[in-house]
Amino acid sequence: MGPAPHKTLAAMVPTYGPLIHLRLGSVHMNIASSAAVAAQFLKTHDANFSSRPHFLGIEHGAYNYEDLVFAPYGPKWKLLRKISAVHLFSNKALEDFRHVREEEVAVLTRALTRSGSDPVNLAPLLNVCTTNAIARAVLGKRVFNDGDGAAGQESSDFKEMVVEMMVLGGTFNIGDFIPSLKSLDLQGIIARSKKVLKRFDAFLSKILEDHKISGSDGEKHTDFLSLLIKMKDEANTEGVQLTDTNIKALLLNLFTAGTDTSSSTVEWALTELMRHPKLLVKAQQELDTVVGKNRLVSELDIAQLPFFQAIIKETFRLHPSTPLSVPRMASEDCEINGYIITKASSLLVNVYAIGRDPSVWPEPLEFKPERFLPGSEQAHIDVKGNDFDLIPFGAGRRICAGMNLGVRMVTFATATLIHAFDWVLPDGQMVEKLNMDEAYGLTLQRASPLVVHPRPRLAPEVYGAY
Repeated sequence: MGPAPHKTLAAMVPTYGPLIHLRLGSVHMNIASSAAVAAQFLKTHDANFSSRPHFLGIEHGAYNYEDLVFAPYGPKWKLLRKISAVHLFSNKALEDFRHVREEEVAVLTRALTRSGSDPVNLAPLLNVCTTNAIARAVLGKRVFNDGDGAAGQESSDFKEMVVEMMVLGGTFNIGDFIPSLKSLDLQGIIARSKKVLKRFDAFLSKILEDHKISGSDGEKHTDFLSLLIKMKDEANTEGVQLTDTNIKALLLNLFTAGTDTSSSTVEWALTELMRHPKLLVKAQQELDTVVGKNRLVSELDIAQLPFFQAIIKETFRLHPSTPLSVPRMASEDCEINGYIITKASSLLVNVYAIGRDPSVWPEPLEFKPERFLPGSEQAHIDVKGNDFDLIPFGAGRRICAGMNLGVRMVTFATATLIHAFDWVLPDGQMVEKLNMDEAYGLTLQRASPLVVHPRPRLAPEVYGAY
């Protein structure tokens, strides 16, 4: 499949069509590469494809399916999904924590202002911002630094763990497809998965124990983790008993799927705008008109920024954070496009290929936000699983639980950065030659980090004390 299986599979579509069956060892793998075929799997037959196949890397690297992302479809998954949807990702919860996101992005802005004449590697700073924003909602406190926005050794180690887990999650492990080779761990994936989970478990166990201790001392907590601990201590919750492992596994999902996906998408958006300076200027003019130059953007401003919203949609189309969906598995035989999909066979949706389908998207390889502007043919398309032409978060029952948070965080952070700064490459580099290669994993990182000079463009007092 090569180093970029999403591209390899997309290249097969003109020859073999949008529904491809591959026999990978003992596994029957079905790949959906068009909106129409994806809709049959994720809408018409959604219930039949609501569970996950078992993979060794996930078994040893994600608490043996005790989490939300990889858990089999059933009562415990439904409970974890419901708790997250109501208390963390609902519109009310997102609005309650809007001030947290705005404060952490302001911290990032101040950190960038302090860079002076030195070029900045944007990825670590974005990761600190998104991680602290999630941590304050989930834990009631930051996990990195004390509000200075800097990327220290602890945050660098954390990002390294997240990237390692995402790479392992997206690696085709031969032991998953040829069971007789499973115990040999020929690629070392099981060993690496155990190692990274051990590091994550130490990080999460300390968070959990510190929270329990501070709670037992009479300190009042109203955050998401406190709710989980309270529910665990209850005798039974909707017929399901939560455990410490479930809680750590859910925290693992939030701190992996919820951090690097958002920060890498912001990085891709800024990269595309730097490569298209006319679009960047147009977006800045829109922001200046709506927001002015005497304050930072607020999330409440986003609704008045149609061109900027189009930029974010176009970024999700060209650079989906998860190019191949997390695999699903058929619970029973069913028929798709006249073909029988057998029970226990796996499904991958090639989100990358769907977003670049030339029958849907004119000039599919070009970054053209205007395709989403009001009055255009594709203006109605959103990213929330209703329009299968654009499904960066998936669709159906197993759609990304944190989709609404992800959209808000990516949109708001990107808007703030392009409003607050002009972006200049280090001496000797040209935007026309920016490296646009992808580093494949469960999420789609930039192969080389975006290193830039941020130049403040707003009134000096906007950036606060630094």
